[in-house]
Amino acid sequence: MKNRSLVGCVGVCVAIAAAAALAGCGSNEKLFTGDGRPTALVQCSADGSWNDCLQNARGICGGDFDVIRHSLKRGMRNLLFACKTTGNNGN
Repeated sequence: MKNRSLVGCVGVCVAIAAAAALAGCGSNEKLFTGDGRPTALVQCSADGSWNDCLQNARGICGGDFDVIRHSLKRGMRNLLFACKTTGNNGN
């Protein structure tokens, strides 16, 4: 009886440790472009258009931005972008 209790406890501990490790996969750390600009992620419904995401990014930046990556996954449009600074609006 004691062995079953110990095995159950070990199983629960392993499950908790695995969940904690996986929780670390998602990060709130900022990512930066090669020139040091911070990036941001906008997610929009796949039912809308890419223009919805682009307008959100434009509003966040207060103007122009560079698209780093875009994807369509699990019913969401994902747009990773970096705002253009005054010095690189023409690039």
